[in-house]
Amino acid sequence: MTSAGAASAETTGESGPVARELAGGVLRLTLNRPERRNSLSEEMMAGLQEALDAAADNKAVRVILLRAAGKVFCAGHDLKEMTAARAHADRGRAYFTEVMNRCAALMQTIVTHPKPVIAEVDGMATAAGLQLVASCDLAIASDEARFCTPGVNIGLFCSTPMVALTRNVSRKQAMEMLLTGEIIDASTAREFGLVNRVVPAGYLAQVTAKYAETIASKSPLTLKIGKEAFYAQAEMSLSDAYAHCAQVMVENMLARDAEEGIGAFIEKRAPEWTGE
Repeated sequence: MTSAGAASAETTGESGPVARELAGGVLRLTLNRPERRNSLSEEMMAGLQEALDAAADNKAVRVILLRAAGKVFCAGHDLKEMTAARAHADRGRAYFTEVMNRCAALMQTIVTHPKPVIAEVDGMATAAGLQLVASCDLAIASDEARFCTPGVNIGLFCSTPMVALTRNVSRKQAMEMLLTGEIIDASTAREFGLVNRVVPAGYLAQVTAKYAETIASKSPLTLKIGKEAFYAQAEMSLSDAYAHCAQVMVENMLARDAEEGIGAFIEKRAPEWTGE
């Protein structure tokens, strides 16, 4: 599943909840609990949070690729852990609050992360697992991937997954998924805008690697500036968005990497990025 350059890959945490492999500027984070359907258990969320936090200031990391071991990408929250908390005196209120807050923080870490995050989805992504996909900057799915927000089927509306879902697809499409709890296939997910591309399962790793390598070849500073501005302007009025992005462009133009990139373009040579 690794691309060219994997010979010099740095691999850590293979036995933990999140396996890590860094090669050619691409950090591959693999949800590594297939026997638990890669659910967002306490252990899994902690593992992902730690890996993402560590990557933020790691200059060797240009792009993060999020994938999963086994046939399920992510089945959402660990309902057995959640159910066990009902035995507490407060019927689990404090525990449920902590879990939801930690999950929200994790999703926001992805959105605000200085490095682009790409989801490589093969298999089922449900509830908070779908939320994980929707929170990533890009999502590439195999033709065998499936998606749903099934909480309504068990008396638990997918309210937090709804936050990420409604920032990817139209309101009508989001409500269709949330109200019915039905599974949609990868083609429908692309039609809805939940994923960028759908490819044959046998080519999924190859295609996502190409996306990651292409993005990793860009200026890391430019990627950070652009990603931050993208999400900031999306929440603004039209006039505020233009004012904000105009200032972002000014600051970006003053960056050494912009000076180098424009110079390289004019001189017809490859740019040498410094991240400054």
